[in-house]
Amino acid sequence: MTPAQEKIRRWREDPLYFVTTELKASPDPWQADTLNALAGGVNPRRRLGMKACTGPGKSAVLAWIGWHRLACFADKGEHPKGAALSGEGRDNLRDNLWAELAKWQQRSEFLKRAFALNVERIFAKDHAETWFLSARSYAKDADSEAIGRALSGLHSRYPFVLLDETGDMPVEVGQKAEQIFTGGPVDALIAAAGNPTSLTGLLYHISTIARELWVVITITGDPDDAKAFFYSPRFGPQAADDARAQLKLYGRDNPWVMATILGLFPPGGFNQLITVADVEAAMERMLKPNQYDFSQKRFGVDVAREGDDRTIIFPRQGLHAKIKPIEMRNAKGQDVASRIALAQSNWQAKDMVPVENVFIDDTGGFGGSVIDAYQLAGYAPVPVNFSGKADDARYFNKRSEMWFRMADWVKKGGSLPRRPGLLKELTAPTYTFHNGKFRLEEKDQIKKRLKFSPDEADGLALTFAFVEMPASIAAVHPSLAAGGNKTVSDWDPFR
Repeated sequence: MTPAQEKIRRWREDPLYFVTTELKASPDPWQADTLNALAGGVNPRRRLGMKACTGPGKSAVLAWIGWHRLACFADKGEHPKGAALSGEGRDNLRDNLWAELAKWQQRSEFLKRAFALNVERIFAKDHAETWFLSARSYAKDADSEAIGRALSGLHSRYPFVLLDETGDMPVEVGQKAEQIFTGGPVDALIAAAGNPTSLTGLLYHISTIARELWVVITITGDPDDAKAFFYSPRFGPQAADDARAQLKLYGRDNPWVMATILGLFPPGGFNQLITVADVEAAMERMLKPNQYDFSQKRFGVDVAREGDDRTIIFPRQGLHAKIKPIEMRNAKGQDVASRIALAQSNWQAKDMVPVENVFIDDTGGFGGSVIDAYQLAGYAPVPVNFSGKADDARYFNKRSEMWFRMADWVKKGGSLPRRPGLLKELTAPTYTFHNGKFRLEEKDQIKKRLKFSPDEADGLALTFAFVEMPASIAAVHPSLAAGGNKTVSDWDPFR
């Protein structure tokens, strides 16, 4: 053999050697275990799964595997052909795995000379059509045939598939990827990585039903485990301290802790936010006034975006929301503002306690005309942007935060009106863990599955834009019941 042939032969047989010498990386212990599992004697079926907590560096390992296949697996007339998909879509693939591939290419003079990289494809400069790794995608509602097309064109002796964010990826993706092992003698590979957030996704299938076909590596952030990823030199002691704090706060049995810190699948359906049983219990629940009359009265106003959507005005006072929400269709901003004012006046007249907060959806500007008209009438609404920043850093956006607060309220004693549509809307959304934050399923995806928009549920969720508060002194002082605006009291709140 020539020196180059000998080097590549050793790289092929020892992926860890390739990563440390050519890519000049210093793998963590779990990363070294994963690379060693690629060896044919250890993993003859060439199916590798990474079941990971959040933040250990799994995308870097997928990138190393991608370069290892491209650099080391070829014969005369037989070149490696690869496809990469992400369960979070093409944008996530570009921002994470593709960025890692570009980063590690720059560590190797050989890879820079031999391969070109653009936003869609990595290819050998002298065999561009037959020696490649391409970024692929599929629609969220894609059927089995469409997913199969996303993984087509990999006929080769050395095909490979890289699958990132497989926690909620359809099982059909893995089944279609398996086709690379058919059609003659091949040296194929599937490498999959993800967080254990769903009991219905591909990662769960790999880890349970198809477990005998796969080598599965569990990456943990358990501070009591000596193999926890953050005990490597590239992390400081703060990471372990943060994990201990989360474990102390939420407990080891918490689904979020299990999936994102311990790298374990929760025992139940982690990704369903509110169950049917939770909602039915809330609809059966009857409360006495003294269980909620000390709380603020609030309105959540979800403004219609399209012709078939509804504008919803949803009232809530503490644990009490067993009130029929107001529904409007094709209403103009001024009409909606007038209806809010009327509902506010009627509700206040019942017990002489004012409505203190009116939260109006201002996402995308759809609620702008309602907010303007309501302000012109002398009221002070609170605009809420569903895609805005959450107050609590655990949540991906404001919408996720409000829904999680609402889910907690439902489970801890909230009372709901009996409305079949509301039951469907509240139990439809799923959630995932995205870049270290809880993320609720997008409204458009829910609408596509329900065949209608979850407007009532979003209206109720808006009442949780601020944390729960008791009624103010202005709301409960007898002298203000007639609508006065000054408190008759010698109490000094600044004393």
